[in-house]
Amino acid sequence: MNAQPTAAAAGTIDVGGDLTVNRLGFGAMRITGPGIWGEPPSRDQAIATLRRVVELGVNFIDTADSYGPDVSETLIAEALYPYPDDLVIATKGGLVRPGPNRWEANGRPEHLREACEGSLRRLRLEQIPLYQFHRPDPAVPLAESVGAIAELKNEGKIRHVGICNVSESQLREAQQVVPIVSVQNRYNASDRRSESLIDLCEQEQLVFLPWAPVQEADKNPAVVAAAQRHGLTQHQIVLAWLLAISPQILPIPGTGSPQHAEENIAAAAIELDPDEVDAISKGALPDTRLSRLSWFSWPGWLGWLGWRDDFRSAPSSSGRNTATSTWGE
Repeated sequence: MNAQPTAAAAGTIDVGGDLTVNRLGFGAMRITGPGIWGEPPSRDQAIATLRRVVELGVNFIDTADSYGPDVSETLIAEALYPYPDDLVIATKGGLVRPGPNRWEANGRPEHLREACEGSLRRLRLEQIPLYQFHRPDPAVPLAESVGAIAELKNEGKIRHVGICNVSESQLREAQQVVPIVSVQNRYNASDRRSESLIDLCEQEQLVFLPWAPVQEADKNPAVVAAAQRHGLTQHQIVLAWLLAISPQILPIPGTGSPQHAEENIAAAAIELDPDEVDAISKGALPDTRLSRLSWFSWPGWLGWLGWRDDFRSAPSSSGRNTATSTWGE
């Protein structure tokens, strides 16, 4: 690759049927401080990273009020406002931060209203294009939490609604309250337990946003072999694989470095052959030895959210295994 590829090389996807974005986005968690807490080590570098990804064709940015908290959203506005006409900003509410690397669910309707209105102020938006419920709160009925978000949508403060870290049954429950346009769950080349939700997203034209997309890439021998064969990083190979296995996957790689962002975005132009895609998929079958609780419980995934290095992820058609997820309902 001589010239720097742009996110346009990944093709496009529609969010909610009316927002068309390039199918390689940016996750804005890592533009904060250590432990996803406070200001980044270099505010100038964080702002440069945001501006560089937009220069390279990224027009979907995923953030959350809990990233910092508040820091990620504030930096996005500082770096990019007034926003390009085609930029879609997705944010989330439903987690609170008692300290670095600590995350607690809060799905109370009054909190979600306060969180959404705070995001509107920090992002300098009149309407949030995609607002995602960050995680179901065991202490609050899901319908109540999603109902609060539906009210905000009805008031015009939210355009589309997404949901994160859910099972299929929870998605179905949320859909009874408000139209859902996206699902964001943990998914990568070594953890395929959201497989059935990707199938569902394909059937219903929902966007699937994988988080922790490149974690444990070195545990998949086919990823390691493909990276050596192409002279690329394992992370780039996994991003290319993600783009190849489903047209409904929208990877949101994240970093606090402009150079690293360029590397992630270059994955949009990588084409794996069908045998490579299939080999990576076969090396990542769902692990039935893991209980639902070990991953789906809040402590199980927030460790990943709190300290793993970065979120990265990558045109289409399928080596995906279609086994039913083992943690589903």
